[in-house]
Amino acid sequence: MAFEQLTDRFNSIFKKLRGQARLTEANMDDMLKEIRIALLDADVNYKVVKDFIAKVREESIHQKVLETLSPSQMVVKIVRDQLTDLLGSEDAALNIPTTRPIVIMLVGLQGTGKTTTAGKLAYYCKHKLNKRVLMAACDVYRPAAIEQLETVGKQVGADVFTLGTGTDPVEIAKKAKEKCFNDHYGALIIDTAGRLQIDDALMDELNNMKDAVSPDEILLVVDAMAGQDAVNVAMAFHEKLDLTGIVMTKLDGDARGGAALSIKYMSGVPIKFTGTGEKMTDFDVFHPDRMAERILGMGDVLTLVEQAEDNISEKDLKRTANRAMSGKFDLNDMVDNLKSVQKMGPLSNIMGMIPGMPKIDKSQMERVEKETIRIEAIVNSMTPEERAHPEILKYSRKVRIANGSGTTLTDINRMLKQYEQMKDQMKQVEKFTKSGKMPTGMGGFGR
Repeated sequence: MAFEQLTDRFNSIFKKLRGQARLTEANMDDMLKEIRIALLDADVNYKVVKDFIAKVREESIHQKVLETLSPSQMVVKIVRDQLTDLLGSEDAALNIPTTRPIVIMLVGLQGTGKTTTAGKLAYYCKHKLNKRVLMAACDVYRPAAIEQLETVGKQVGADVFTLGTGTDPVEIAKKAKEKCFNDHYGALIIDTAGRLQIDDALMDELNNMKDAVSPDEILLVVDAMAGQDAVNVAMAFHEKLDLTGIVMTKLDGDARGGAALSIKYMSGVPIKFTGTGEKMTDFDVFHPDRMAERILGMGDVLTLVEQAEDNISEKDLKRTANRAMSGKFDLNDMVDNLKSVQKMGPLSNIMGMIPGMPKIDKSQMERVEKETIRIEAIVNSMTPEERAHPEILKYSRKVRIANGSGTTLTDINRMLKQYEQMKDQMKQVEKFTKSGKMPTGMGGFGR
């Protein structure tokens, strides 16, 4: 995940700071120097870093941090506020008209994930904004671009308008807008052509399209892995097209985070959405304050709750809660819970949103994912009675299940132990709801 290295650096810096009884000008300078190096190592633009350090220093002096008894807390707050300001200060919402369809142009270079982003944006408009979506296939140059958009459209339940590869892209956009308005769609997403690099022909075509359809939003799709090149691209596109927002893709990759921390400050264009995976649901509204807190290792509980609400139905939650409270929690429920967590995305992302949770590396995540697959295979090899009443599982039954699931008796015994731990946790939650006393010793997988 992007920012992991920067988060580790910030945690190390603030840990040292908490060890200081008082903050002096000397150790303040040392801290700012370390923050400066950490940001530069994360590929943040030099000018951005210089201004950021100056603002943190100025704010620290203004708030008289050196004279306070708990300077580390104040410094963390100042750094958080300045990071939020760098990332955009406030959420940048879509400009949604109240009386007509919203028209969105997606622009960008080749290889940034523009067509996939069109699908994710269509899914967002359909499921979050409750709009019927039409996508326009205006990339007539890249081989199979139209077919790719049609495939994406089927995935998300959006219609695709195309006039083939022999038509002027500007004409396709105009006709698509006419269809959108005449057929009462709620949103039009125009997937434009990209280039390997910015050129006059590309910009002329995009400008002509802009004049023809008068979009409400012109969103630039950039790759977080591109670093400062993404910043330069944003500045060039903004100069020519007057962008309204940015979609940053591949934030789930190994990007150092420099592009995200530099792009708003340098270009003046806010990040509106982020792509965090390959699924159509891996698409999030960008919240600068939440991202700043994640960078500082404070978690992001609000986004975690929103993802849970998106992926786990209220009916399923109530069912699980009722079964847990009535003591009927069985192996079917355990597998259903694991599947629900998987729907929310990579485990490392989920862990990163929970304050104080330890960092999980790739090998640990792979072990957990394999364990989940193994548990599902074991439960699927059981009879309905065994799933509902695992206490009847004796040696002969376990041997049959192990043979049927391609696992071992050790695997089955470990899974049953994990089930008992989860069941005990449910009982503690029930006691808590009745007594108000916080449950203790909450266990988990991997113990």
